[in-house]
Amino acid sequence: MTKLTKLGLAAATAVGLSAPAIAETELTMYYPIAVGGALTEVVDGIVADFEEANPDIKVNAVYSGNYDDTRVRALSALASGEPAQLAVMFSIDAYDLIEQDLIVAFDDIEGVDQAWLGSFYPALMANGQIEGKTWGIPFQRSTIVAYYNKDMFRDAGLDPESPPSTWDEMISMGKALTKDGTYGLMIPSTGYPYWMFQALAIQNGKEVMSNDGLTTYFDDPAIVETLEFWKSLSQEHGIMPEGTVEWGTLRQAFLEGQTAMMWHSTGNLTAVKNNASFDFGVAELPANVRKGSPTGGGNFYVFKDTTPEEQAAALKLIEFMTSPEQAAAWSIGTGYMGVSPAAYETEALKAYTAEFPPALVARNQLENAVAEFSTFETARVREGLNNAIQAALTNTKSPADALAEAQAAAVRLLRDYQ
Repeated sequence: MTKLTKLGLAAATAVGLSAPAIAETELTMYYPIAVGGALTEVVDGIVADFEEANPDIKVNAVYSGNYDDTRVRALSALASGEPAQLAVMFSIDAYDLIEQDLIVAFDDIEGVDQAWLGSFYPALMANGQIEGKTWGIPFQRSTIVAYYNKDMFRDAGLDPESPPSTWDEMISMGKALTKDGTYGLMIPSTGYPYWMFQALAIQNGKEVMSNDGLTTYFDDPAIVETLEFWKSLSQEHGIMPEGTVEWGTLRQAFLEGQTAMMWHSTGNLTAVKNNASFDFGVAELPANVRKGSPTGGGNFYVFKDTTPEEQAAALKLIEFMTSPEQAAAWSIGTGYMGVSPAAYETEALKAYTAEFPPALVARNQLENAVAEFSTFETARVREGLNNAIQAALTNTKSPADALAEAQAAAVRLLRDYQ
């Protein structure tokens, strides 16, 4: 502060005027929570820490429901002229956001650190890197993991340290665990059925889409076989309820003992840890042809209609929220994975994972993970696949017919992008 500035402040104080406020850049950030729980408190805590360290930046963090709700709310705000500078939205929204010219590539933001862009796990960057540029930065990221009740394993005569590693083992163990009103397995088929289906398809040796967002393979024989397998878990093997299994209530069903195993996001891990009244384990998903899970969750995006000052402030916030220390705190507080190798080298996360090894399962599964299902026209293509899955599981259509319809619709939607 210069001598003249000090004198000016003193003079202002002497006549009863308040000192001028620090010039402030204000940011509005929309973000989702897909697994329930009090994760908004974790976000609010990180934002408060950022504002304390950066008093010239004010952040309005707006919880906006699930991923689909957040996309709708953020884009509606932009369309109506309400200011919004950044958002956490589906990592798979990138194609549509680029097509609508709504976001700016991080490479094009002045002052971006290339070393920072290269610091994240490559598997988590796959959905956000398109045509040579980085459009999304990973934040609340996940893979699907298998939660299982070790007490029920012991009661069924199964080794609680050896969860199923293959589809055949999942069926045989599921049969041993299905009794007295408890199912051996539940895989959710509402909310994000395409995500679970992609995991099964990968395990069956087939991707559901190309890596350029232009082609889907829903009617491939291996994909049809995958949906037939999912259906067989209830209708042939009896280890899962018939019909649909609700995403939003599955965690509670697991905690209440309605199922011995469930597939769900690693974002549920801390909530399960804090609320389970039984001994539980977490495992990578089982293999058939191969092991595998899609990545999942949300990336940071910066909207294009922002000033250079706002872009700089948004970049500073994103760098803070994805820093190793904050990524470690986020992982511990939620169960989502630390988004960079450096997060797992922090003292906090090293100590936590040493005490609670299940916190490493989702990260370790990145070795076999692939990019989450994403195409141009993602929302509509994904809706067609979701509808096909549910039609097959509820016996409305055969897996082959349902997937053939979804494929035909996807071809129509993607034709203009070829």
